[in-house]
Amino acid sequence: MRRSLRRSAGWWWLLPALALLGTFVYYPIFSNFQLSLYRWNAFSTTPVFVGLDNYREAFGDAVFWRAIVNNTSYAVVSLVFQVAFALVLAAILEEAVHQRLKGFLRTLYFVPAVISITVAGILFSFIYNPEFGLLNALLRAVGLGEFTHAWLGEQSTAIWSIIAMSQWQNFGYCAVLFVVAIQRIPREYYEAAKVDGAGPVRTFFLVTIPLVREMTTLLIILTVSGSFLVFNEVMVMTAGGPANSTHVLGTWLYFNAFMADDMGYASAIATVIFAITFVLAVGQLAYAKKKRVEV
Repeated sequence: MRRSLRRSAGWWWLLPALALLGTFVYYPIFSNFQLSLYRWNAFSTTPVFVGLDNYREAFGDAVFWRAIVNNTSYAVVSLVFQVAFALVLAAILEEAVHQRLKGFLRTLYFVPAVISITVAGILFSFIYNPEFGLLNALLRAVGLGEFTHAWLGEQSTAIWSIIAMSQWQNFGYCAVLFVVAIQRIPREYYEAAKVDGAGPVRTFFLVTIPLVREMTTLLIILTVSGSFLVFNEVMVMTAGGPANSTHVLGTWLYFNAFMADDMGYASAIATVIFAITFVLAVGQLAYAKKKRVEV
């Protein structure tokens, strides 16, 4: 009896959180999917049910597929820099840098993460400027003038320029999180590896990487999900141009919702974004759980 009362009391404590989640997370997700089945706009008094037509329109839309490619490119580059390279940098900071320099370097790498995305976007817009931008001026100064571009004005370079800015901003933040994870590893493991004759590289692969797996999984989930939710960087720097070449799913959703006033189609894009991020997150969590059980 007492145990059942204790369990019911626990559910009462959970109810406020469940109510908030249901109201502000799950109901909007369901409502958005429902709205994606209609053709409507901000001034519609009677939305027209069209079934899956909005999804058929999306799958036949060249800009929609270009946006998915851009988001995927964003995710791949972010995994390389914000996870793999950030882990290498964190290991170097902890093992190969003098104690007095560690704090300074951590701060130096972390500073870009506290800069507003809008400010960073405007800053890099000036850096990429083809006439007076720092990047082209630097290329000319070292005799590489033939590699200068209108970085944000050419379809072949615009999205990669935006992705590069994002890596600069988030790389240090991920490295600092890995530093925290490495500091939690008992030093006895490193001492045992040294006694066994393992060098820095072997120690990194045999000790550091396995013991920061949980942080790696977390950052992979955040990085990949964030890559499919990216919005501000593109809106500030190119707003989807030139010629729709830098649109990502978030900006294409915004354009259709608030510029083209096609709310049904925008709702369908939002549902696709949710489905992609949900499947990726669940898949990564399942894989991480499997690896943990194997260990």
